[in-house]
Amino acid sequence: MKLSTAFISALDYLEGEKTSNIRHEYLGGQIFAMSGGSEEHNRITLNIASLLNFRLRGSGCKTFMSDMKVNMPMAQNTADIFYYPDVMVTCDRQDTEKYYKTRPCLIIEVLSPSTQSLDRREKRLNYQTLPSLQEYILVSQTEMKVEVYRRNAAGIWSLEILEADDILELNSVGLTLTIAEIYDEVLI
Repeated sequence: MKLSTAFISALDYLEGEKTSNIRHEYLGGQIFAMSGGSEEHNRITLNIASLLNFRLRGSGCKTFMSDMKVNMPMAQNTADIFYYPDVMVTCDRQDTEKYYKTRPCLIIEVLSPSTQSLDRREKRLNYQTLPSLQEYILVSQTEMKVEVYRRNAAGIWSLEILEADDILELNSVGLTLTIAEIYDEVLI
C-alpha cells in the first residue's frame, strides 16, 4: 500500500499561516510545523535582533525576527519554499511583501539540537540560492560559537568560525557585533 502525501498551494499556505496558532514552514507543497524554542534560543535571537534593529535605524534596512517568512523559488520556479529565519535583514526597498520577504541580505539562525542539521544543510543550501543574500550566520546556543557563511565578490561562499573573544563583522549591513553582545545574559 502507498501512502499519499497531500500538497497545498503556496497561496493556501500563506492564507492558512495568517490564522494559524503555530508556525509552519513550506517546502514545495508540503508544510512542516515548527516547535517552540528554549529560553537560550529566545534570548540569543532577541539580543541579535535588538542590536541590529537599533543600529540599523534610519539606514533603510529592516530587521525582522522569527515571525517573518523568507520566500525563495526552488527547482527553477516550479515550487516555492517559505522558511521562518530567527533573524533576517533586508535593505532592498523593493522587498515590500507584507507577510514574507524575498531579498534579504542577512539571515541568522540560532541552532537547536533538533534542527541544527537542517539549518546547516537544507536551509543553508536553499538560502544561498537567493541572489540578495550576502551572509548566512549560524549561532550555537550551547557554546559561544558563531559560524559565518559569506559570499565574496565572485559569488563563492566561505566559512569563518568565531568564538568567545571574536568580533562578528556583518559586511552585508556594515555593522559589527561582539560575541559577548550576542550571548549577553545567556552564556556569560
